[in-house]
Amino acid sequence: MGAWTNFVDGFKPEVSNEAIEPPAYNNAEKQSSVGEKAEYSPEGPPIGSGDDDSGLKRGLHGRHVQFIALGGSIGTGLFIGSGGALATGGPGFLMVDFILIGIMLLMVVMALGELASIFPVAGSFAAYSTRFIDPAVGFAMAYNYWLQWLIVLPLELTAASIVILYWDPNEVVPKGIWVAIFLIAITVINLFGVRGYGEAEFIGSMIKVLAVIGFIIVGIVINCGGAPNGQYLGTETWRDPGAFANGFKGFSSVFVTAAFSYAGTELIGLAAAETKNPRKEIPKAAKQIFARVAIFYIVSLFIVSTIVPYTNERLGSGSYDARASPFVIAINIGQIKVLPSIMNAVILVSVLSVGNSAVYAASRTLSAMAQIGQAPRIFTYVDRRGRPLPAVILSLIFGLLGFLIYASDDARNQVFNWLLAISGLSTIITWMCICIAHARFRLAWKRNGHTLEELPWKSPFGLWGSIYGGAFNFLVICFTFYVSAFPIESDPKLTPKERVSTFFQGFISVPIVVLVFYIPYKFIKRSRYIPIDEIDIHTGRRDPVPVEVLRREREEAANLPLFKKIVRAIF
Repeated sequence: MGAWTNFVDGFKPEVSNEAIEPPAYNNAEKQSSVGEKAEYSPEGPPIGSGDDDSGLKRGLHGRHVQFIALGGSIGTGLFIGSGGALATGGPGFLMVDFILIGIMLLMVVMALGELASIFPVAGSFAAYSTRFIDPAVGFAMAYNYWLQWLIVLPLELTAASIVILYWDPNEVVPKGIWVAIFLIAITVINLFGVRGYGEAEFIGSMIKVLAVIGFIIVGIVINCGGAPNGQYLGTETWRDPGAFANGFKGFSSVFVTAAFSYAGTELIGLAAAETKNPRKEIPKAAKQIFARVAIFYIVSLFIVSTIVPYTNERLGSGSYDARASPFVIAINIGQIKVLPSIMNAVILVSVLSVGNSAVYAASRTLSAMAQIGQAPRIFTYVDRRGRPLPAVILSLIFGLLGFLIYASDDARNQVFNWLLAISGLSTIITWMCICIAHARFRLAWKRNGHTLEELPWKSPFGLWGSIYGGAFNFLVICFTFYVSAFPIESDPKLTPKERVSTFFQGFISVPIVVLVFYIPYKFIKRSRYIPIDEIDIHTGRRDPVPVEVLRREREEAANLPLFKKIVRAIF
């Protein structure tokens, strides 16, 4: 009975928080040490007051955060979506666009790492935009980001049941059974709170990393003629059928696909409030992004492009069909048995990993919005184990849409396509807001007489890196408009009705963000764009570290042997 009692009690709120009204913050008290006068906010407690008020538990260790950063960006976008990109733009545009977006992502993650290390707050994306730009921007971006992850869970459950068809083409086990099994598994993982999410992502990411490394080795063997087919390939696919396809439309389309393939890396910022030592672990994860992107994306895709010609008819034939994966196609070209099934299993793990991340991201974002008055108060509830239960339950209930697999193909596709369209550019908008928030934070930090040396960790690209990242994300939005208005399949293949549908499914998220979220909040709440001089750069800072300590840590890091610096940069 003791174990059962502890289990039941875990769902109750913290004893210390029961029947206690959240205190009104007095910024003057917090900022008196720096000689600044605080400004009272009539909209409630200040944004980013830390996880002490949110009730979330700091259960994530360094290994969890690092693999969340890695695993969040390795999924179906790489394993399957890259096939459609290869077919659309050819190997040349595939490599150019993935490298360009990878550099942009580096700027975004570095900016996020700096902000998250000094302000490790719950729902950091909404908090940073609300605090450093405009509450209306934070509101619009947060709801769009929440909707994105809310929609992802049923989509991934459906996808997982489709992936299973690789081994069960005759549906001996109905797909609905698999949807139920996967939904129950994700529910159980989330019952263990943030630690359960962290362990699941650690294991899932480890599997994906080993799979990509294994493929790189196998791909080199296939290319060099060491596979059972015995054919040396070299760079023949770059000459015949060629390196580039569909001209500027091909470049633009792959550019957009590459941006979405990297989605999920920003989850390290969302996890900052539940990390044991965010000051050290978040920057460490951020610094390793570039090396990991270079290895797991650029190298693996280059090897794929030297084996699979972009004219292969199976490329891009299905969003979640393992047979459309360029990795599986490459292994089949090498005539290696068993490995296609292993790769399909990795794709299944990736799909379920994204589904698990969807529940985490949606619940934490909704809980954070509720805590700052931008969502119903019921979602502020966090139990003794640090689980935002109402937000988690809502996310899991939405997963029941996965049973739409029993609807007709047309009805199911219409529902999911339009649900995805609502938040289609959510990740890009989030990345752009992160860069803008960081740039404005840097300006406010300097305006208040602080030096960069006082930051617990600073982005090596600084203000200009965020400007570059924000501009590049805006460019992605422009290219999305272009490829939505002028799709490659236009002219004789698409009817006017189909072209209109294609445009709105590709770009409708922008007018929704502006017309449904931003403008109504702006008028109802009368929020205003925050001047640089009024930006609060103190509230929410967790235990500011003395400059002397930071100097000593940086000197120790600078004196490390070269091989240790290289290892730390990669691992």
